[in-house]
Amino acid sequence: MILTIQEFFQQYWKWFLEAYLIIFVVIIPLRFILKNKRTVFIGLVYAIILGILFLARYLELKVVYNIYYYLMLVYPVGAFVFFSSDIKKGYEAMHNKNKKITLLSSSIKTKNEVADACMYLSKKRIGALITIEKHNSLDQFASKAIKIDSEVSKELIINIFTPYTPLHDGAVIIRGNRIRCAGAYYNLTDNQDDIDKTTGSRHRAALGISEVTDSLTICVSEETGDISLATEGLMIEANDKNKLLEYLDLFLQ
Repeated sequence: MILTIQEFFQQYWKWFLEAYLIIFVVIIPLRFILKNKRTVFIGLVYAIILGILFLARYLELKVVYNIYYYLMLVYPVGAFVFFSSDIKKGYEAMHNKNKKITLLSSSIKTKNEVADACMYLSKKRIGALITIEKHNSLDQFASKAIKIDSEVSKELIINIFTPYTPLHDGAVIIRGNRIRCAGAYYNLTDNQDDIDKTTGSRHRAALGISEVTDSLTICVSEETGDISLATEGLMIEANDKNKLLEYLDLFLQ
């Protein structure tokens, strides 16, 4: 017997519901559900739609039932589109975490050179973005940037971020005691819940790369001169050199 479209969905709607729950509750990283208010909102709306659908069926409200029946079928597609950036970010994070590198610890000299450069840039209110690799490789970003492959030095970092020079935009990537590249660009964070709306693109880029890799990114604001550290999706202020060195020691231990 050939089923109509409506009869097919009436018999197999549970399959669609199960598939939806598996995709959005199991496959998508749980942290998106816990940290992202949009996820909670989407789930709540879906639960309301499902509740109204069962109520309309129980009370035999045919018009309401038909409206919410088709709305329930369309809703997962809309939710998938709405969460496309989160899904992409989740897969990107899994991809980066599968590309492991041997941690090359930075020397005390390198840490001091980075800290001194950040203090100078902060004092002069020159914007900067410095990312230090840990276990996750940043090859995909370094390959599109300007290769440098030089020892880390205060003077070189300052020269790179001096305004109106060819490399002052983008980020510097450091692996161990060497600057791999300059002018690297990252995807900005999509998390609007935990950051101020006035946060600039450098800070959003720093948070964005920290959400998909285990790197540490130092961000110097050109508006205020404040120094911030981004790691694991969190932003920490470190305007004091000793505090900055302390975080570098903890990160690179």
